[in-house]
Parts: sequence; structure tokens; C-alpha cells
Amino acid sequence: MLEPMDLDLAGRRVVVTGAASGIGAACARAFAAEGAEVAGIDRSPGGTVTHRADLTVEDEVRSALDSAAASLGGVDAVVACAGISGPFGRGIEHIGLDEWNAVLAVNVTGTFLTAKHALPYLRRSASPAMVLLASDSSFVAAPGMVPYNASKGAVLQLARALSVDLAPDGVRVNCVCPSVVDTPMSRADLGVADVGFSDVGFPVQSPEEVARHVLYLASPVSRPVNGHALVSDFGYLARSSFPA
Repeated sequence: MLEPMDLDLAGRRVVVTGAASGIGAACARAFAAEGAEVAGIDRSPGGTVTHRADLTVEDEVRSALDSAAASLGGVDAVVACAGISGPFGRGIEHIGLDEWNAVLAVNVTGTFLTAKHALPYLRRSASPAMVLLASDSSFVAAPGMVPYNASKGAVLQLARALSVDLAPDGVRVNCVCPSVVDTPMSRADLGVADVGFSDVGFPVQSPEEVARHVLYLASPVSRPVNGHALVSDFGYLARSSFPA
């Protein structure tokens, strides 16, 4: 008879980027509720942020991860949640190079730097894992979001590439790809900052729902899962365009 599922996260040492708000903050709280030791990294202060860093600056990322590892006594799992949406509702001809670069710098380069400087600590863990926050936009494109769509496609492929390269070290790398999540960023982008998503005509998930997927992939119980994209989009990608 199977025992009730235990994610075996108690005492696990976890670093979460983008921890000031949204999905990152929800992940940090969820890990802590499971008994994990958590360090939160963000460029902005917040309730779950313990270390400050601009994730586009390599020296700051290295320093924050070194400090987080020292405070935790090591690192068993890293969750890369930091991200921005960038220009919204604009065609490519109206997007400046500086805006394009800013989105890729945070969403792609920041994730790369997080993985790079977490790796020496993860290699010392008995059960190391990385979870990257991608998006359903890694697979489909919302109009008017060219930089964001491109960046999330890159994050998905980064996760796959890392899962292959780091397999000999026993470091698993997976990503979570949610559709619209009720965060301050998505509320601002979609013009519902004051009223929320209660009356929109599409399904919206909570940051806490996304965090549960992250916890599973960061947990030792998902040991066989590597290089996987967990899509949480209410089945949108599964639906055929056949008119029936």
C-alpha cells in the first residue's frame, strides 16, 4: 500500500530568484511551509527577499548566490523565477533595441547566470535540482509580446540544454510553463491592476498553484523527471483547431 506523498522538502536548502512578489514569493513561502530552508534573491526588497541582486549583473549574481549558500550551509535546489514582460501590445517596428535587450537580459541572461553560479553548490548536494520558470509562451505566441515570447522560448531550451549537460553531475533541470498567472505584472499588462481577473473571459491560475508544480519538480520524489516542461494552461495546448 502506498504511503501518503511526502515531498521530502524538510531541511532542503532552496534558493529562489524573483522572490519579491508573484510566483517567486509564492514559491519561497511554499518551500518554507514544507520545512525547507529558503533564501530569496531579488533586486527589489520584499517579504521573502533575503539577498539583493540585479540578476543581469554577473558579479551581483555570483555574490548573492555565494551569500545565500553560506547562509543556508549549501544549496540543494534553485528556482529561477525572476522575469519581466517588457513591451506589451506593440508590434516589432515599435520596439526599441534597448527594450528587447532588457527583456532578454532579465529573462534569459539572468536565468543563465543563476544556473552558472548555483552549479558549484548544487554539485555538492545529494539530490540537486533546478527549476526554471518558462511560460506557455514558450510554445505559443501572444500578439504584441515579441521580446517576451522569444525570451520564454529561450528559457525552455535552456532548461533542456542544461538537463543534458548537467546529467553527469546528477543535477536535474526542469521548467514550469504556466499560462496567465494572477501576479502584479500580469495585472498591469492586461489592464486589471485595480479590479483583478474575476470578470475576464479566460482561465487564470494563482501563484500558489504554480508553486506546487515547482515544489514537486524541486523535490527528490521527482528524481526520474529531467529536461521536462510542465505546462499548466488548462489544456489549451492540447486542443485541436479542428472546428468541432
